[in-house]
Amino acid sequence: MFSKTKIEWTESTWNPITGCTKISDGCKNCYAFKMALRLKAMGNKKYRNGFDLTVHENVFKEPLNKKKPALLFVNSMSDLFHENLDFQIIKKIFDVMNKASWHTFQILTKRADILYEYSKYLNWTNNIWMGVTVESQKYIERIDYLRKTNAAIKFISFEPLLSNIENINLSNINWAIVGGESGIGARPLKEEWVLNIKSQSESQGILFYFKQWGGLNKKKSGRLLLNKTWDDMPQLIKT
Repeated sequence: MFSKTKIEWTESTWNPITGCTKISDGCKNCYAFKMALRLKAMGNKKYRNGFDLTVHENVFKEPLNKKKPALLFVNSMSDLFHENLDFQIIKKIFDVMNKASWHTFQILTKRADILYEYSKYLNWTNNIWMGVTVESQKYIERIDYLRKTNAAIKFISFEPLLSNIENINLSNINWAIVGGESGIGARPLKEEWVLNIKSQSESQGILFYFKQWGGLNKKKSGRLLLNKTWDDMPQLIKT
């Protein structure tokens, strides 16, 4: 079954793959890592391997069986372009998304180089949104890989935003999401970093979404920026 989520920019999650490995600074306090271990301890069979990369072919066709259109974050508990995931598995998941044209699928990766390598072999129907995480200036090249894909909607998640980011080229990008880290050990988010990305997005005609300030108490910190919420999103596209 799809899982309802509190992630503000989506509705539900679909996890045909679970588990991952940490590859960059933004992974330090990974919520999915902590959640997977907790679910394993609770006896959840899907997480019997904890946070080890695991394929769940029994849920591959789930979107085809759900006829009510949904906005779905794919692999919130993994990375679809993980280096240890066979391309044929990725293609099977894309085939399902291609067929389930009434849903909108949101994919997010930190492995933008693998995304680019596989992109030309995948069918990018209009209901598939592709994003990359850019947590600091150090990883800005991920945007260049994303830009070269054939995804109809391309987006960047600047979350957890860990530094100021300058000179962002947003050509051929549709949407920018910004958010701070939350939970125990959360690293700070500065308002000037957020406003800088907001300014760069608006000057280049890119939709801007502010997700959260984060911190230890995410709910208390809220998501107001300049005394309002910023909720721009691409329109859902029908195939």
